[in-house]
Amino acid sequence: MQTADIIVSLFFFLTAVLYSSVGHGGASGYLAVMALAGFAPGLMKPTALFINILVSAIGTVRFYRAGCFSWKLFLPFALTSVPFAFYGGGLSLPASVYRPVVGVVLLFAAFQLLRSSQKPAPLAKPVPVYLALLIGSGIGLLSGLTGIGGGIFLSPLLLLIGWADPRQTAGISAAFILVNSIAGIGGHLAVMDALPSSPSLILWAVAAIAGGLIGSAYGSRHFSNIMMRRILAVVLVIAGLKFLIF
Repeated sequence: MQTADIIVSLFFFLTAVLYSSVGHGGASGYLAVMALAGFAPGLMKPTALFINILVSAIGTVRFYRAGCFSWKLFLPFALTSVPFAFYGGGLSLPASVYRPVVGVVLLFAAFQLLRSSQKPAPLAKPVPVYLALLIGSGIGLLSGLTGIGGGIFLSPLLLLIGWADPRQTAGISAAFILVNSIAGIGGHLAVMDALPSSPSLILWAVAAIAGGLIGSAYGSRHFSNIMMRRILAVVLVIAGLKFLIF
């Protein structure tokens, strides 16, 4: 086992703790770590999706058991996101097209969340089904293209528009990321026939699972709504800077 593998595992663990506390799988963080470590592009996307599935599955179970989930809110977004994530998983998008735009959007969302964390969480508003279907398709396609689960885009929308409170947002995002990551890796397999492998994949997966168990436990039970908004804002800043810089 090389020192570099241990360092990557440590950062995967820390990423999973932070992201899973707000219902995210951490794919954008894993991609940032792998980019800094000089991973081959062909390895990054499927690896991020695979580990995303493991961590988001833990978060889905934890937040669901804590009562932080709504099938009525989840299903319209997931219904269109899954097929588009599958389709996007088999495509490649030039980094120069989406990275700057996505980075700015995420940083703006982080700013709005930090500002709103000083106020009480707004009452949940009903979500127009047609709008949820449209948003789900766009996020699904983007998640499949980039190798992320899509929660990093769905969460700020749910919170800023007032469609869900922070805990419910975390639970919905975890399940949304899970189904999109499965669809995305399925689309990748349909085109590539196999996943690229690494001797250290098991080590990275174990580290991320441990982080997911810890982060989701605290996020689903112990963090206040204001604290979760602030943590999510930090996550968005990290992801936004990753898209702009790396």
